[in-house]
Amino acid sequence: MNVWWRGSAPRGRARGPSPHDQCYAKVMRIFIGIDLDPEVRARISRFLEGVEGFAPEARWARPESLHITLKFIGEQTPDQVAAITERLRRVEGSGFEIRSAGYGFFPTAKAPRVFWIGIHAGPQLVELASNIDAATAELGVPREDRPFSPHLTLARAGGGRKSGSPKWRKGDGPNTVFAMLEKRLAAMGELDFGTTTPREFILYQSQLSPGGSKYTKLQRFALQPSQPK
Repeated sequence: MNVWWRGSAPRGRARGPSPHDQCYAKVMRIFIGIDLDPEVRARISRFLEGVEGFAPEARWARPESLHITLKFIGEQTPDQVAAITERLRRVEGSGFEIRSAGYGFFPTAKAPRVFWIGIHAGPQLVELASNIDAATAELGVPREDRPFSPHLTLARAGGGRKSGSPKWRKGDGPNTVFAMLEKRLAAMGELDFGTTTPREFILYQSQLSPGGSKYTKLQRFALQPSQPK
């Protein structure tokens, strides 16, 4: 029996990548979300240009990367991604409107870790997120353990993706990262960036890098047109 040790190959044959190596090389970090209308994204971009200087220590999102997350899945192999894609094709959802307005901080304004814009929509958005959660659970993806809370993350005081959680975490406490920003926002009044009318939801790949995450659209899934009132 031939035994292949990591870093070695049978005599006379060059070593290629092992199945173990290939598995880790091809793993993909994925999530499901909704894109913003260009006009809404442009308004948010102009807003960011005007307020980023009030929280220079924060890690700000790039306008082109903004999206509404419906379900974060995490690392999956190509076969798993293909299975998830096929299952998502059977997810039903109808069209609706999403207004991007208001703002807040997670977990609280006194101990801010995340600065976000509010997302306001009818029950169709919550229903779509629930249907996606149920569909992916059939393939072994863990169900969400907290209610769906749609928002657009604009800035983080620090940490990785999990710093976007609204839950109180060990180590949270009063900080001044967003103090100047909060004063500026209080003077601006209500924020309203307009309405997005999604016609699809999207399977994204997230690729981490020192300069921030890069999001690639892998598949699009059409929503049914909204019914006239």
